[in-house]
Amino acid sequence: MDGFESRARANGYRAVAGVDEAGRGPLAGPVVAAAVILPEGFRSNLLRDSKVLSPAARKKAYALISAESVSFAFALSTHDEIDEINILQASLLAMRRAVERLSHPADFLYVDGNRPVPCSLAQETLVAGDSRCLSVMAASIVAKVERDAMMEEFDRAYPGYRFSAHKGYPTREHLDALRRLGPCPIHRKTFRGVMS
Repeated sequence: MDGFESRARANGYRAVAGVDEAGRGPLAGPVVAAAVILPEGFRSNLLRDSKVLSPAARKKAYALISAESVSFAFALSTHDEIDEINILQASLLAMRRAVERLSHPADFLYVDGNRPVPCSLAQETLVAGDSRCLSVMAASIVAKVERDAMMEEFDRAYPGYRFSAHKGYPTREHLDALRRLGPCPIHRKTFRGVMS
């Protein structure tokens, strides 16, 4: 399962980080990115694409990543930044910030998707990387767990929208709340469905 990481190490890289984000689709809140460097030979059945794991399984996997990774970090782009520079650019900015926060610097990146992180590091993009590459799976889990925790905090700050239930995604419940209450301060004003 660590074939991508092994390939990068065979090419001389020693600090191979997976990079992914969570929260491109929601109508509210930040987009959160993570970068994770796993140790050579790391194995675990706990890691999967974060989207197929239950919340409890994600938290268990997060604890393992926290304990055993060489380094991991997360960062975000705010709802205001998303409105200002668009969701794609905000996602890439959050990814760059996460990479820059690694306490052990990376020398190679595997990036989920088809857009490279805007930095000078050697890297490779992987479409569906979060289901193919172990370190990208780890990054997807960290990003998802951290973003979900933020949205639960926002649920307490802005009651009525039920952010803890849908995490800002455009569910029927969320759209009904928007029609009833209007947008709150963390809504992405440029997203369809927020401003009617």
